Amino acid sequence: MNIKMLTMGAMALAMMTGSALAAGNTSALDDPAKMSPFFTDAGLKTMKSEKDFAAAWKAMKPDEQKAVLKDCGDATLNKSHADFCAMAKKMGG
Repeated sequence: MNIKMLTMGAMALAMMTGSALAAGNTSALDDPAKMSPFFTDAGLKTMKSEKDFAAAWKAMKPDEQKAVLKDCGDATLNKSHADFCAMAKKMGG
């Protein structure tokens, strides 16, 4: 009986930890729906011109802009999105 309880407890802990870790890795910079207006291609590799970038930036809600700038402040995320973050900081921060 004790083995079953320990096993069930360990499984529950593993499930909770996995979902907590998965939920913590969300970023506005990794959301294709939010990022696609800033890029010319579906793979989000080629950024639009500064004029088009500015238009897309102004179309975002202020809280979305803040979330993007916050994510750009993270060193790890900024490294993988350096060009985008440089332009976003130029627009709003």
